[in-house]
Amino acid sequence: MVQVTLPPSDPLGARSAAAALAARLPLIVIEARHISSILSAGLHGRGRAGSGEAFWQYRNFMSGEPASRIDWRRSARHDSTYFVREREWESPHAFYLWIDRSASMQFCSTHAKASKGDRALIIGLALADLLVRSGESVALMGLTRPTASHRVIDLFAEAMITQPATQQDRIPDYSLTPRSEAIVIGDLLAPMEAVAEPLSHLSALGARGHLLQILDPVEMIFPFSGETELISVEDNGILDIGDADAFRATYLERMGQHRDALQEIATKIGWHIDQHITDAPASDGLRKLLSRMAAP
Repeated sequence: MVQVTLPPSDPLGARSAAAALAARLPLIVIEARHISSILSAGLHGRGRAGSGEAFWQYRNFMSGEPASRIDWRRSARHDSTYFVREREWESPHAFYLWIDRSASMQFCSTHAKASKGDRALIIGLALADLLVRSGESVALMGLTRPTASHRVIDLFAEAMITQPATQQDRIPDYSLTPRSEAIVIGDLLAPMEAVAEPLSHLSALGARGHLLQILDPVEMIFPFSGETELISVEDNGILDIGDADAFRATYLERMGQHRDALQEIATKIGWHIDQHITDAPASDGLRKLLSRMAAP
């Protein structure tokens, strides 16, 4: 008999889970920074003229503008040209990031390059760093306020260590403004109502959103055969499915139905959804998110 065992729920509680995360975070942070640095070469900032405080650029004074806009110190260097000092546009727009840290995210088969949870953290932290590099502010839902600090990866890592994963095992009910964007990263394998309700709440005021479903290759193909037992990662319950070969078609059909239901939810609230499998590089998942977020 084949027994497929997922990592059991942490018997020592939140303190042990935090210690385990703290032990893994240094490598996660290094990889997140590495991916962010590679992708940032093609990332263009969103700076534009507006009413902020930071200097953006000088431009020629245009006829009809108030003379008070002229930067006389800069203009004094030229005999016949007047310049206006423009400030960079500042926006209340913020990105709110949620990274699933539930027990199911610990799963990592021999076909994968990393667990679903570690891959979600790498992609999420790298995305936060890229957004800050482009002049945006980012928050971890339920853990931090929006920040534009270049230490965003360290700040988010510290916040996750100090907060039990049990407080981050479901999408929080937030009320986001229409100018906000939410990014939800997880396996999204909870019962559909547990996914649909918080997503609908997040989007209720018109906030944009992006979903990245992270799955292990085994969850895509169900490669087991013969007599097989599945052990739940959430409560250690055992499901005896008997002949795995005969069950495969049923499993794949249900996964397809779940995927279709997720797409239906995303379409209904006007969000984007993509899928990332953990046998692919983390940069692939991040590129999908960036491509969606750049779309009008």
